[in-house]
Amino acid sequence: MARAALLQQRKARWAVVGAYVSLTKPRIVELLLITTIPAMMLAAQGLPSIWLMLVVLVGGSFAAGAANAINCYIDRDIDPLMGRTSRRPLVTHQISPKNALVFGLTLAVASTVLMAAFTNWLATALTVAAIVYYDVIYTAWLKRTTPHNTFWGGVCGAMPVLIGWAAVTNSLAPAAWLLFGVVFFWQMPHFYALAIRFKDDYAKAGIPMLTVVATPRRVAIESVVYSWLTVAVSLAVWPLGMSSVYGVPALICGGFFILEAHGLYSRTVKGEDVKPMRLFHWSTAYLTIVFVATAVDVFI
Repeated sequence: MARAALLQQRKARWAVVGAYVSLTKPRIVELLLITTIPAMMLAAQGLPSIWLMLVVLVGGSFAAGAANAINCYIDRDIDPLMGRTSRRPLVTHQISPKNALVFGLTLAVASTVLMAAFTNWLATALTVAAIVYYDVIYTAWLKRTTPHNTFWGGVCGAMPVLIGWAAVTNSLAPAAWLLFGVVFFWQMPHFYALAIRFKDDYAKAGIPMLTVVATPRRVAIESVVYSWLTVAVSLAVWPLGMSSVYGVPALICGGFFILEAHGLYSRTVKGEDVKPMRLFHWSTAYLTIVFVATAVDVFI
């Protein structure tokens, strides 16, 4: 009996740990870090110090986790209304709102202190700005008031590129802004696809996503336009000291990305099953391949 009770206590403690981890939305954090390290390598024109990369990885993870945890606190009124978010820890009462907020603010302070102590003030300021923008400007305001929320929310999603670059050089070169542009424009077709899939959820929660307030054709057209812009900006990086090791994958994968966006548009206007998650998953693969190619190009 005592052993069973002990195992039950351990299981309960790990469940709480898992709930706090889920507040940070690890999949989003992972995606952000995929763009940060290659940007740092390109900025350094080689491998930055392992210590600096570790600091930026940990500091960036804390910052993203903080922003996401505070996001869950702010959205605790609408998360129960959406099937996609109805199992979040604040909805299921695994974690209290107060504890979630304290957890998020603690991570924010930890990330700021870490970046300030071991990088530079530009990288630190960008880190703080990303957290504030995501939670105050996007989550608390734009997300609930404008159908252009995905566009403006793209700013904080692309910030890790600038943070990583600034941590290495204490400056922001044209290549850094172009990589920022790649992630920024990429977010529209990526998240529009997700918003198509969960359109009814957003409608029930009263969130004016473009998919809720505009026609499916309009959403599909914007997905096509932003996929072209994403690829165009990615190819603009090519002449800035990059070789075909970067350029060819960016061109080929970009072509497939655009084709998939056009496929979504075609299915939309024909009244067929839109299959938005095809674009969602391919867009994730596209971004990963482009930034991996960035890192590989630096060493060849």
